[in-house]
Amino acid sequence: MLLKKVFDDSKLMQEIYNNKKLKRYTLFMIGVILQALAFNIFILPSDMVFGVSGVAVVINQLLGVEPAYVILIANLLLIVASLVYLGKDITKYTILGAILYPTLIELTEFLPQYIDLGNTEPVIVALTGAFIYGFGTGLIFKCGYTTGGTDVIKQIVSKSMKKSIGQATVYVEGIIVITGVFVFGWQSFIYSVISLVVISFITDKVILGISEYKTFQIVTEHYREVEKFITHQMQHGVTIINNRSIFTENKKKVLLCTIPTKEYYLLKEAILKIDSNAFFIITDTYEVQGGREKEGRFMDLIRLINVKKK
Repeated sequence: MLLKKVFDDSKLMQEIYNNKKLKRYTLFMIGVILQALAFNIFILPSDMVFGVSGVAVVINQLLGVEPAYVILIANLLLIVASLVYLGKDITKYTILGAILYPTLIELTEFLPQYIDLGNTEPVIVALTGAFIYGFGTGLIFKCGYTTGGTDVIKQIVSKSMKKSIGQATVYVEGIIVITGVFVFGWQSFIYSVISLVVISFITDKVILGISEYKTFQIVTEHYREVEKFITHQMQHGVTIINNRSIFTENKKKVLLCTIPTKEYYLLKEAILKIDSNAFFIITDTYEVQGGREKEGRFMDLIRLINVKKK
């Protein structure tokens, strides 16, 4: 008698990240390089304040400390916080970018002296820097990585306060941007806000679509495996809907879940690896309300069960 093969969702996660590894690392490196160039050539000279990079700009102005050092120290502290509050599975895809980003900032800090922006309008400088930075961020997210910084803070705020990532972004970035007003004035504030909007838009366009969330409707014979991957590895809730085909009268299970846009490719690859014949529809979702508290309790229960199993 043949034993049914046990589905290992953690192994699948590793397979996805190992898939086309050279291409993924190449795009990741290009993304981080673009972020570093945008910071040194456009963001720092223009006194734009957002994210951990913005904190580095403020400290550089007040204390003269090299921005790369500030970002590196902040990222190392946030990696520790991520391990404590978010777990190692999420943190391990942050470590490389969190260290590489400030390193490349340090290595490319000499470039502004060879690139003269002349009398270019400050708003053009801000928009150009935001475009390049956003494009780089999109490439990094598309490869399944981050460069740490406020992304970690947003996830912690979202989890602890039971808020959406969008709401957490408003809180975190809002505090940092407002801080810039007291150091650089209102012009810096306006350019920083404009840059944040452009970065968010370009990042989402690079990943795919313009919404903050994607909703998946999945029909597969292996719905239990897909459900397990979403709840255990991605730590999102799933709704199972009973469905019947009009033409074949066959009864099917439909999985319904909403995830952040930056996790789009991860779930798509996972579905295809579990069931290459799966049928799924992906739609842009512009607002998500409710369910955060229940989902959080559900995921805490899953983590507790996993700990007991180990």
